[in-house]
Amino acid sequence: MNSKENIIYRVAITGPESTGKSTLAQQLANHYNTIWIPEFARSYIENLHRDFAENDLLEIAKGQIESEENSIGDANRLVFYDTELLVIKIWAEHKFGKVHPWILSKFHEISYDLYLLTDIDLPWKFDPQRENPDKGMYFFNWFKRELHEKNVLFDVVSGDEHSRLKNAITKVDKLLDSNLFQQ
Repeated sequence: MNSKENIIYRVAITGPESTGKSTLAQQLANHYNTIWIPEFARSYIENLHRDFAENDLLEIAKGQIESEENSIGDANRLVFYDTELLVIKIWAEHKFGKVHPWILSKFHEISYDLYLLTDIDLPWKFDPQRENPDKGMYFFNWFKRELHEKNVLFDVVSGDEHSRLKNAITKVDKLLDSNLFQQ
């Protein structure tokens, strides 16, 4: 087995709430016959049986990273992450006005081969864990600004569910093609 076959490309699906991140991560994993890592926060909050607090964000961040690290061995050339630490960073800043230093440190330390930023062009859907139906553009711009500041490779994916998937596949294929000869 040569080194090209051992490389796993990490693709983060990020963006504001109710923009189709989970659906897109699942669809991409199915398309590429690989795995996706669900958003750890969702199951954590569902099992909390109380309102979440600021200190829960640290546990959520640690759980997300642990999920990512434990699953990468099961990936087939690609792994898709339904959210990542940028979501937690922005949520902490918005909700509590600060971010735990450990989360900030890991946010700056961990990077992905490609970030797909989900656009706010899908209808917002109610969910007990969602809080900001009228702030889509506010958060989208915040995500975009953070990704620029982090200086990472990212693309915006937009359109209805079918178009969004097609758009994302094009961007992932471009990542794979561009890295084919760099190894």
